[in-house]
Amino acid sequence: MNVYKYPTLDELEVLLKRPVRDASELNATVSAVLQDVRQRGDAAVREYEERFDKVRLADLAVSEEEMTAAEALVSEELKDAIRLAHRNIERFHAAQRFEGEHMLVTDGVECWQKSVAIERVGLYIPGGTAPLFSTVLMLATPAKIAGCSDIVLCTPPASDGSVNPAILIAARTAGVSRIYKIGGVQAIGAMAYGTESVPKVYKIFGPGNQFVMCAKQQVSLHDVAIDMPAGPSEVEVLADETSNVSFVAADLLSQAEHGTDSQVLLVCKSVETAKQVEAEVERQLARLPRKDIAAQALMHSKAIVVRDDKEMMEVTNRYAPEHLIIETANYMELSQKVVNAGSVFLGSLTPESAGDYASGTNHTLPTNGYAVAYSGVNLDSFCRKITFQHIQPEGIRAIGRAVELMAEAEGLDAHKNAMSLRIKEAGNP
Repeated sequence: MNVYKYPTLDELEVLLKRPVRDASELNATVSAVLQDVRQRGDAAVREYEERFDKVRLADLAVSEEEMTAAEALVSEELKDAIRLAHRNIERFHAAQRFEGEHMLVTDGVECWQKSVAIERVGLYIPGGTAPLFSTVLMLATPAKIAGCSDIVLCTPPASDGSVNPAILIAARTAGVSRIYKIGGVQAIGAMAYGTESVPKVYKIFGPGNQFVMCAKQQVSLHDVAIDMPAGPSEVEVLADETSNVSFVAADLLSQAEHGTDSQVLLVCKSVETAKQVEAEVERQLARLPRKDIAAQALMHSKAIVVRDDKEMMEVTNRYAPEHLIIETANYMELSQKVVNAGSVFLGSLTPESAGDYASGTNHTLPTNGYAVAYSGVNLDSFCRKITFQHIQPEGIRAIGRAVELMAEAEGLDAHKNAMSLRIKEAGNP
């Protein structure tokens, strides 16, 4: 890890910048695929599946027979783990239900909000070397609680046309309506525009590589909503002299193994702590099956040494990490000063992996500094708030003249007239 001691504010500005890649070529490639899917539907999807996933598909949808076969391919122990995680995720998200309050804002003027589920949502679940069946639970569970009537899932198939059985088990557990063997940009296009097989959805959720994320951003400009913009996954760990160095190193590595572009940041109050963590990271790295991926991520990781808690939290809130792990002695005190973060993990016994799988919180979180403005996925992500208002005669008398004056001042005479007619109708008390 690269160690930086007591950086100035200007130096910190540079240190905390995420890498920026030239996306012009990426945008052009993604746009071409999206337009092809939009114009040719299933035929284009099948061609891209053959080109990118090396599979020729007769049917894009996962059959009931395949769902049943998955039951025998997943161990009972893993199925129990999936069910446990689902229960906790369900409990946590069910507690987020919104109850709109009818409010009399003034005499005769009643206003309220109603939470309504998005009718059809699309979930993208990566496959490949790390099939994220846990993300199925994180997205489909709140969608089901919210009341989404159609939950569509796309995930890339293996070269033999199969879908990872754990993804299928998680989908059935969480209540997914239909599953398609489609990956990459073509999956995003299919859900955004609709094809002969895949229905058009109203909002797309889920992580993916740079092509998938670029596709989500492009379709969000005109055609469909998305959960949030995103970049590579990231973690920041706060440590002090009381921290368990093995735990800190393990937490940094658990993020680094996600991908070569993962962001890993350690913030501590002594050079000695940074050195101890670095040595432990090297020791644990050597034993990881994905050590090559983690090693590349660690090449651009940083350890920042600060003077005190105040500076520690300044760094944190400037960086706005996707995952923030506070492993200091005063972790609860520091947690009160967190302003920008996706999800926070407190104390030495709360690894990020708990939130990734089974603690109940959602692991679909804002990255790339977007935590300054975005929340992670939650129940509200799958809902819309519709406002209602009901005005009685006394309400017209209470606000009518103000509406007339404001409409007139804006030069909108029809607006004024719509209220003026009602003022005449309501009359005086």
